[in-house]
This record gives sequence, structure tokens and C-alpha cells, in this order.
Amino acid sequence: MKPDKRYLSENCQAVSEVLQRVGDKWTVLVVKILGRGPMRFNELKRTIDGISQRMLTLTLRALERDGLVTRTVYPSVPPRVEYELTALGRSLIAPVSALAMWAIDHRGAIHGARTRFDAREPGKASKARPARGHAAGAAPHDHRP
Repeated sequence: MKPDKRYLSENCQAVSEVLQRVGDKWTVLVVKILGRGPMRFNELKRTIDGISQRMLTLTLRALERDGLVTRTVYPSVPPRVEYELTALGRSLIAPVSALAMWAIDHRGAIHGARTRFDAREPGKASKARPARGHAAGAAPHDHRP
């Protein structure tokens, strides 16, 4: 018996939402670093080279909203705020680490494939490497000849 299309669509949307969160450039780093234990904001910022205060704030807020990080404010002067992975956030460390290792292990093969593709289709190379989502100008199910 085939699954209901609505069920597949709901699952695809759920997977897409999660991948959007964990596929973010900074999320992977924040999760990996918080996997070592709780950290204060400035400690995190110093540890993550190149992240702006705004991006770190947005990333932490999104992770907190998704239930992956807790934010604890300690009553002191000045107030001390720590961020820590929740159980749900800690369960993300293994899959994210596995994906990172896969990317590192296969970087050469992917680079080679891109080089061969770009050589075969000069002028289209920049369109074939979308920064996010789909190729520039392509519909999600664009079947090119």
C-alpha cells in the first residue's frame, strides 16, 4: 500500500525544516562547541572565528526556539548567561559529526565532480552551484536535458 501523499508532504516539510536549521553555517559549529559543555555568550563568540555578535545571537535564539539549547540567566552583577545543549540538542551531535566527517572524507570527490561538470558546461557553472535551495532560475523539479 502506497503512503498517503499528504503524509509524504508533511514528512518532507519536517525534514526540510530540520535540515534548514542544522544545515546553517553557524548552527553546526555552535552545536559542536556546546557539546563540550555550557558556555557563556562571549566565550562562544571567542571560540567561533568569524561569527558576528548578531549572527551568534540569532543562531542561539533559533536553537533555543527549536528546543536544542537552553539559556540560563544567573542573578549576579552583571547577570551571567550560559547556553547549554538540551538532551535533544545533544542527540544532534552524532548525526552532525557524521555529516561533517562525510563532507571532509568526500570533499575531493565532490570537487572533482564539480570540475568535470563545469568543464562540460562552460558558462553555466555559477548557476549550478546554488548557495541555498535550488539552482538559480531552476524550479525545484527542473529536469535539464
